[in-house]
Amino acid sequence: MALSMYDASVPAFVRTLKNLDAILDKATAYAEAKKVDPDLLVTSRLAIDMLPLARQIQIATDGAKGGAARLARMEIPSYPDDETTIAALKDRIVKTIAFLESIPADKFAGAEDLTIDLKLGAREMSFPAKHYLFGFVIPNFYFHVTTTYAILRHNGVEIGKTDYLGAV
Repeated sequence: MALSMYDASVPAFVRTLKNLDAILDKATAYAEAKKVDPDLLVTSRLAIDMLPLARQIQIATDGAKGGAARLARMEIPSYPDDETTIAALKDRIVKTIAFLESIPADKFAGAEDLTIDLKLGAREMSFPAKHYLFGFVIPNFYFHVTTTYAILRHNGVEIGKTDYLGAV
């Protein structure tokens, strides 16, 4: 059986978001052990010209739900991007996982033949679906999840590769 667009995306997004949720639990525990407000991490960044942790998670969740919804030809859920606490970011992750898990695999039937048109700011982009998924959605999703991991690790949160990958 050929690899479907669903199999190449949704299960990996769900797994990675669950791992990210668990990493945020470790970040909270770490901050509390250090007697620091865990929500200070929400505005942390790796460099002054990079986006903060909250925005990294917002973009990762937007990418996963938007990518899956476009390929499944469904409406994309809209979130307000107003999270200012670890708890609110965890809620966003849980909502995204629930949405992804609600998409039946058969909604992706024929997705590989689609053309995906996007407007990003003033820029308009058009992709064959395979390039959209493998060259845009997946790399962007992992970039923002990895950057979230790096921000937390940079702040001393005791996480490692097995936290990022989860149980294999």
